[in-house]
Amino acid sequence: MTDTAVASYGLTKRFGRQLAVDGIDLKVPAGSVYGFLGPNGSGKTTTIRMLLGLVAPTSGRSEILGKSVPQDIRTILPHVGALVEGPAFHPYLTGRANLARLDAADRDAHPGTARQRIDLALDRVGLLTAAGKRYRAYSLGMRQRLAIAAALLTPRQLLVLDEPTNGLDPQGTREVRHLVTALAADGVTILVSSHLLAEVDQICTHLGVMQSGKLVAQGSIDEVRSSNRQVARVDTDRPREAAKVLSELGLTDVSVQGHAATGTVGPIAIEKIVPALVNDGVPVLGFAVAAPSLEDMFVSLTGEGFDVSG
Repeated sequence: MTDTAVASYGLTKRFGRQLAVDGIDLKVPAGSVYGFLGPNGSGKTTTIRMLLGLVAPTSGRSEILGKSVPQDIRTILPHVGALVEGPAFHPYLTGRANLARLDAADRDAHPGTARQRIDLALDRVGLLTAAGKRYRAYSLGMRQRLAIAAALLTPRQLLVLDEPTNGLDPQGTREVRHLVTALAADGVTILVSSHLLAEVDQICTHLGVMQSGKLVAQGSIDEVRSSNRQVARVDTDRPREAAKVLSELGLTDVSVQGHAATGTVGPIAIEKIVPALVNDGVPVLGFAVAAPSLEDMFVSLTGEGFDVSG
C-alpha cells in the first residue's frame, strides 16, 4: 500500500469533439475519505470509469493502490469495491440470491465462506431482515443499499461510491454515513462522488472539485477552504478606525456594520491583524475569521448552485 491510493496524471477523455475530462491530476491519499464534487456533466463519472478501467483514456494515465490502470487491473480489482451509476440486479431474485450470484462470479472469493460474507455485507447495510425479498419489491433506497453490500462482499482496500445515498431516506443516509465512517476507521480508502454537500462536509477528509472536465480544486477540506476567501470580523466601539486599519493591512471589501468592521482576508497572516489594531489604539472586543461554507466554496469555484441537503 502506497501513501496515495488513487492517482492520475494528465488523465484526458474525448468523445469525438467533446472534451469530457481535461488533463486532470487526481491524488487520493491512502486512508482518506475523498469527496469528488462537481455539477452534472462536469466529468466525475467519466473519470471514475477511467480509473476503474471501464473506459480507456484518450491520453494520460492512472494508478490504483500503486498499480497501473489498465495494465494491472486484474491484480487491482480484488482489492476494490465499486458502485458506479446505480445498481443493476436481477429483479426476480431475492437480495441474498443476487449477492450469491455476484459472489460466485468472483474468482478470488472462497465459496466456503460465501454465506457468512453475504450475511455480513447485508447486515452492514441494514438489509439482513429483507434478504429474502425479491429485488423487484425493494424500494429505491433498499436497492442502493444492496449495491453497497455487493461492494463489501470481500474485504477492500478501496471503495469507489458514485452517489451512494441516492434515493435513501434520512435514516438510510445516516446509516450509510456511519458505514463510510466505520470503513474509513478500519483503514479503507473511500472515493465518494456526491451532490449532497452536507454529507460530504460531515464524512470527507479531502475534496476534489470538477468543473467542465477540469479539476479546479483539490486537497484536504481545510486546504481547499483556506484557498478561498475568508472574512475577518472585528467587534469594537471604534469600527471606522478598525476599518481603516483593515484596509491598510490589505484586506478587501472592508465595511462597517454596527459595532463591527469586516473585510476579506488576502495574503496577510491572520495573526497579524489584532496586533495591528491594538498598535493603532483600536480596542478589540472580539475577533473572528469565518471560513466560507462548503456551498460558498463550491459556487466560487464553479459558478453554479448546488444541492446542499438533497
